[in-house]
Amino acid sequence: MQHVERELTEFVKLCDARGQLNPKAIGYAKQPLVESNLRGNFMRKKKWNSWCVFGDEILFSATISHLDYATVCFVYFFNYETQRFHEKTIVLPFTRHVKLPENALDPCYFRSDSMTVESIYSQDATHLTVSAKEFDGEDLEAILVISHPKDYESLNVVVPWNRQTFQFTGKHTSLPVNGMVKIGSQRFEFEKLGSFAVLDYGRGVWPRESLRNWGMASQRSLGKVIGLNLGGKWTDGTGMTENAFFVNGKMTKIHEDILFHYDREDYKKPWLIHSKFSDDVRLTFSPFFERVSKTDARLVKSEVHQLFGYYNGYVRYSDGKKLKITRLLGSIEENYAKW
Repeated sequence: MQHVERELTEFVKLCDARGQLNPKAIGYAKQPLVESNLRGNFMRKKKWNSWCVFGDEILFSATISHLDYATVCFVYFFNYETQRFHEKTIVLPFTRHVKLPENALDPCYFRSDSMTVESIYSQDATHLTVSAKEFDGEDLEAILVISHPKDYESLNVVVPWNRQTFQFTGKHTSLPVNGMVKIGSQRFEFEKLGSFAVLDYGRGVWPRESLRNWGMASQRSLGKVIGLNLGGKWTDGTGMTENAFFVNGKMTKIHEDILFHYDREDYKKPWLIHSKFSDDVRLTFSPFFERVSKTDARLVKSEVHQLFGYYNGYVRYSDGKKLKITRLLGSIEENYAKW
């Protein structure tokens, strides 16, 4: 069986004075206790803040990322019923118009002539504002207030490949949202009871090539608010995982590797997801839409296949009881990057 991961309970810096991994930071925490004090390692540092918001009618996502030699900001929108999908990406070299802080909830922003993304945390809520011109031929505006209930836990993991390459990942799931997204004359409302946001906060020094799987969901189901976060491939062999589930804000850490089985010829076929050694995780994911994002520039090559669909099956609490997962809306992806 995979060994139990070390739980961090006190604030710790991710890096030492030379910019290498601080061994004391290796582990996981239920609160964002890791300060991402990245330094040096030019061209290899990767930073991102990515929000994904699930509403009754639409899914909305805004990401700010900095790859050291370029800033990449993208926003996408998906209407479940009509399957209208649009994504707008802006890439700027060495831009000054970006701020990605060392702590997950500190203010961050990206500003350009045609797109602005900004998040400010205040009074237990993140205020996320997005504006984009010429978004599928119309102007987009989003004003969202994402609540961070005081008793909610988050998944915070430092993944060590070695002292020189490592990643801190913070996943804040099932956060209630209210507000609106407006595209042209169409306005979509988000209400706290049925709308949930996920923050994917990443800071690290990455190898040149990587392949990652990531699955997540945040929904109200059978009277509970359930959050899932499952990752694979990129954490294999490190002794750490980014696997956990949440019920009404309380986290159960999954210490095993998770295996993802899917058809790379047809990503829209059902996916099977299960724990490597035990039967603690047994899920199927049935996609109904595929988002494909490809980049092939001189320094950067990436290919993302992200599927939206439903999870069914179960995950197991540490006391052996099962949590039934029924038609839980979420996403799953394969992400290849040469960066």
